[in-house]
Amino acid sequence: MTSITYRDKTIELVPHVYEPAEDSFLLVDALLENIRNGDRVLEVGCGSGIVSVFASDIASMVVATDLNPHAVKCAAGNGVTVVRTDLYAGLKGTFDLIVFNPPYLPTSKNERLGGWDDLMLDGGPNGRRTIARFLKGIWELLSQGGRVLLLVSSLTGVSEVSRLMQDAGLAVEPVSESRHFFEQLVVLKGSK
Repeated sequence: MTSITYRDKTIELVPHVYEPAEDSFLLVDALLENIRNGDRVLEVGCGSGIVSVFASDIASMVVATDLNPHAVKCAAGNGVTVVRTDLYAGLKGTFDLIVFNPPYLPTSKNERLGGWDDLMLDGGPNGRRTIARFLKGIWELLSQGGRVLLLVSSLTGVSEVSRLMQDAGLAVEPVSESRHFFEQLVVLKGSK
C-alpha cells in the first residue's frame, strides 16, 4: 500500500484508484475556500476520498460515492463514509455542497485502459460524457442555496461545461485554476 500527503493529511492508496494529483489538490483548495461550517457535503466519484477527508473537518455530514469497489474500499480505509453507487443514484435528501472531480479527459476507444481504470479517466469523445450525466439530476440533490464544485480541464472545454451547468439551472463562476504543461485546470462553482 502506498500513501500521499497533502497539507496536513496523509491518504492511503490502493491499486485501481486514482492517485491524487494536481487536479485533486486544486479541488481540495477550492473546497476549503467554499465550504461553510455545518455544510452537508457529497463527494461524487471520491476515489481515495481525499476531498471528503478535508471536508470532514468542517462539515456537519460528509457522504462520498464511487462505483469502483477499489475506491470504495480505499476511501473507507481513509475514514470516509462511502456508498458504492453510480454518481449519486439512490441517494436521498439534499446537500449544501456537492464536489466532483469527474473523468474529464477526451478519450477515444483505443485510449481506454479497460476495467475500473476507465472510470477515473474516460470522459468520452469530448470529455463531457460523465459531466453531462452528473448534471442531469443535480438540482434535486441541492439544498436551497446549495453549491456544486466541479473540476474541469481546458481539454474538456470550460465554456462548454459552464453552459451545461447553466442549462442545469446553476449560476456559474470559476473559483480557482492552475496551469499545467498541456492543460489548464479550473474549478467551476455552480450555485442554486
